Amino acid sequence: MKNVRVIPRLDIKGPDLVKGIHLEGLRVLGQPWEFARHYYENGADELIYVDVVASLYQRNSLKELVSRTAEEIFIPLTVAGGIRTIEDIREVLRAGADKVAINTAAIKDPEFIRTASRMFGSSTIVLSIEALCENGRYLVYTDNGREYTGVEAMGWAKKAEELGAGEILLTSIDREGTGEGFDVELTRKISAAVSIPVIACGGCGDLADISNVIKEGRADAVSMASVLHYAVARKRADSITGEGNTEFVRSGRKALPNIKELEISGIKEYLSSCSIPCRRGAGCNA
Repeated sequence: MKNVRVIPRLDIKGPDLVKGIHLEGLRVLGQPWEFARHYYENGADELIYVDVVASLYQRNSLKELVSRTAEEIFIPLTVAGGIRTIEDIREVLRAGADKVAINTAAIKDPEFIRTASRMFGSSTIVLSIEALCENGRYLVYTDNGREYTGVEAMGWAKKAEELGAGEILLTSIDREGTGEGFDVELTRKISAAVSIPVIACGGCGDLADISNVIKEGRADAVSMASVLHYAVARKRADSITGEGNTEFVRSGRKALPNIKELEISGIKEYLSSCSIPCRRGAGCNA
């Protein structure tokens, strides 16, 4: 097994880091830059920035944040949300991103994946799949989980790999923000369908969920938000501003009873204890 990557996902609305459940009901948690810096210093392997309102406005507004991140944080950065054209990709890469994650534009025009991968390289192009289980079938949604497509997730993953996608960011809408655990069945099916890396996202509540999706779901990487963000947010509660439920963070209440508050260094120590390889540092084996 290759080193498993631990990747914080930062959902961003305007200037704020936000977090919801099932990709809805967003709470403001603070300034995304502060969180990104903390995760970098704590041993994150990569970061994912998602502009959660980009599809509504048909543009990605993260270039300034991406530029600052690239200047001071030296781990790979993936940018998602509102990536619809070759010029969109070029702009965020110029700003300092290493990869882009594409969902809506790829569903509307699958050949966009081929064109983008040929121009920028497959390793730069991540297919973002937001999947919901309906009557036993996993179906793809777009626009941050709002728009039904009717596209079956496993077949779509295979096609995207054939078109040149180099990686899959797989988000379970059912599990996202709930702390009920990753959708292991979904992850296992997608991992079995493709030979490119699969990042499991959505539902992490504790350490056991992480090892489970790696061992049973065959995930190559894990991406998480709530289990990481709330611990950091409470340390910065007095400085939080912005639109949303900022009072929740100041109150000290837990997001949900089954969501533990974790640090990346602790996650990596746990993975090492489970004989799961991860990047050297923070107590991990090479």
